[in-house]
Amino acid sequence: MAAQSSTPASALPGRDTPSLALDPALFDPASVSPETRAVNAGIVKALGAVPDRWVFPMAVLRKLRLDGKGPFPLAPESPYARVEEIDGPHGPVSLRIYTPPEAAKGVYLHLHGGGWCLGSARENDGLNHRLVERTGFAVVSVDYRLAPENPWPAAPDDCEAAALWLVREGKARFGTERFVIGGESAGANLAAATLLRLRDRHGLTPFRAANLNAGCYDLGLTPSARGWGDEPLVLNTRDINVFVGHYLREGGDVATPDISPLQGDLSGLPPALFTIGTRDALLDDTLFMAPRWLAAGNRTELAIYPGGCHVFIGFPGSLADQALARIVAFLAAS
Repeated sequence: MAAQSSTPASALPGRDTPSLALDPALFDPASVSPETRAVNAGIVKALGAVPDRWVFPMAVLRKLRLDGKGPFPLAPESPYARVEEIDGPHGPVSLRIYTPPEAAKGVYLHLHGGGWCLGSARENDGLNHRLVERTGFAVVSVDYRLAPENPWPAAPDDCEAAALWLVREGKARFGTERFVIGGESAGANLAAATLLRLRDRHGLTPFRAANLNAGCYDLGLTPSARGWGDEPLVLNTRDINVFVGHYLREGGDVATPDISPLQGDLSGLPPALFTIGTRDALLDDTLFMAPRWLAAGNRTELAIYPGGCHVFIGFPGSLADQALARIVAFLAAS
C-alpha cells in the first residue's frame, strides 16, 4: 500500500475550523510497503552491528559522524552552502547558509536534529540542498550549542538569537521577508520553542509556516517513546533517555514549555505541517501536538506515513520522496 497522509477534513457543520482526520489504515502493519520494510530492516541491521555508542563521549561521536564514519553515509557538501557567524547571547553562533542561484523566494530557518547532543548543519546538506532546489528558498541552518557541554537553555538561546537575526537582517540579506521555520526531531522541538520565545519575549510572529518533522515535544516522554523498547530503528527508549539526561544535565522542569512545547499555550502560532512515520518512537509526540496546535486556533496539517522510521525523510525510498514532496508543497504555499 502506498504511503498516505491525513489532511484537514471538511469543515464541521456550521463552522469554518477544519478538523484532523485519522485513517486507521495508516497504522495497520499491512499498509507498510515492502520497500519501507526493507529500509527499516537495513537500519536495524546497521545500528545493531554498532557497539554501545553511549560508552563514547558525545564529542567523539560528533567527530566520527562529520568524518563520514558514522553508521550512515555523510551527504556530499552542498555547493550552495557557506558558513557565517552571528552574535549570540553567549558568544558566536554559526549559521550554514544555503543560497539559491536565483533570487530567494523565501528563507527557511532550519534547526537540525540529534537529541540536542549530536548533529550539525553540515550533516543536513543533502536535505537542505534539495529544499533549495525544489522551493527556491534560501536555507539558514543553525549550529546551536550542544549538550552535555552546553545543556538547556543553550540550544534554544542560540536558536532564538538566529531567529532574531533573520528578522533584523533577512530583508537586506535575502531580499524577502517570507520566513518559515522548521526542523527534525530535537530540531522540531527547538522550532516550536523558538516560536513561543519570539511571541512571549519579543511580541513577534514573523514566521509564515512551521515544518515540524518527527518532533520530541514532551521530554517527560509520551507513551510511544516510553514503551518503544530496545529496537534500534534510528531511535529507541534508551536513546531518548540519554539525550534528555544530557540536555537537562543542569536541571529544568520537563513541564516547562521551553523544554516541552506540548505543555505550552500554542495560540497565535503559524500554520504547521507535522510529518511522522508510524514506526517512530516519537509517534505520540506528533499525534498529541498536532491536535493541540489545531485546538489553539492554528491551521494544522498532519501527514502520517505507514512504516516510516524516525526522520525517515533522511533515508532513501519512495516514502521519503512522498513526504519531501508534501513538505515542498507546504513551504511553497506559505
